[in-house]
Amino acid sequence: MLADLETLVRCESPTSDRSATSRCADVFAELGIRLLQSHPQRLEHGGAVQLRWRFGRGDRVLLLGHLDTVWPLGTLDRLPFTIADGRITGPGCFDMKAGLVQLLYALAALQADRPDALDGVSVLVTTDEEVGSPASHSLIQDEARRSQAVLVLEASADGGALKTARKGAGCHRLHVVGRAAHAGLEPERGANAAVELAHQILAIVQLADPELGTTVTPSVTKAGDSTNTVPGAAEVAVDVRAFSVEEQQRVVSGLAALRPRLEGTSLRLEQGPESPPLPPSASSDLFARAEQAAARLGLPPLSGVAVGGGSDGNRTAAVGTPTLDGLGAVGGGAHAEDEHVLVDSLPERAALLAELVADLLAARP
Repeated sequence: MLADLETLVRCESPTSDRSATSRCADVFAELGIRLLQSHPQRLEHGGAVQLRWRFGRGDRVLLLGHLDTVWPLGTLDRLPFTIADGRITGPGCFDMKAGLVQLLYALAALQADRPDALDGVSVLVTTDEEVGSPASHSLIQDEARRSQAVLVLEASADGGALKTARKGAGCHRLHVVGRAAHAGLEPERGANAAVELAHQILAIVQLADPELGTTVTPSVTKAGDSTNTVPGAAEVAVDVRAFSVEEQQRVVSGLAALRPRLEGTSLRLEQGPESPPLPPSASSDLFARAEQAAARLGLPPLSGVAVGGGSDGNRTAAVGTPTLDGLGAVGGGAHAEDEHVLVDSLPERAALLAELVADLLAARP
């Protein structure tokens, strides 16, 4: 498992580089062919490569993951793949390449016991999750609709907890139109879009509701093009996270209701795509089965938590398919310099996944 994880991590795959993600898909396909004795379908949606295995009808259990990472090419030179003191480090090891290696080894273990043990399993591995799955979301939801359960190999939460609920997520953009003018000769003729944007950012943060867990975060901000000009345009990206669709809609309505404060300025809201929440009800039955599987294996008791980050599991839950997330690596530091995986957890989590898949396949459809 360690050797295969090193191979996968060393094939860097930032979402924005389609050539890199395509190479990584080739590498993962070869690992799957070797371990599962089966070739995947190579699908291209919107220019992004997706891999799909179907065993038999592949309509019982869908295993879901992604190969793309947030790390740019060349990160390996600074953060190389290493194994030391029981920890694996390297770009994308935790989010989520270790989970994909666990997936292959879990299915290979089942197949070793009985050649037809995977009948009913489908595997979908995408390459654009880190930017919201614009090319793969329809494929993901179509695959979920024909399945009875979805197991997501995203990394676990703190301490190895499974992710039993996720906030819905959306990213919107507020544009401010002002009037440019020379900052030294006649600034009074301008309408400063940057100042207007400052007023709007203060209003935007008031749309959050800490009691309900709703966060509204102004993030990437831009104003003007030159230092000696009153900015004639400005914009801010707004990250919205909420545990209910109603809260998502409330925040969008609040953004749309914003009004300019300075004379000569105007506002335009560019509403971005949103992923719906993954509610606890979508995962409760699967989490109970996972707890029983862990007990049968003699593993420590599982815990489940609700988290703010979204995943493709949000999309599968949205079409009504029971979904359990966070079955991947145990470690920490997703998207951070200290990203790492705990070595001892790899075989344990692979065994848990194998036991859970076998349990679901044995259950009455």
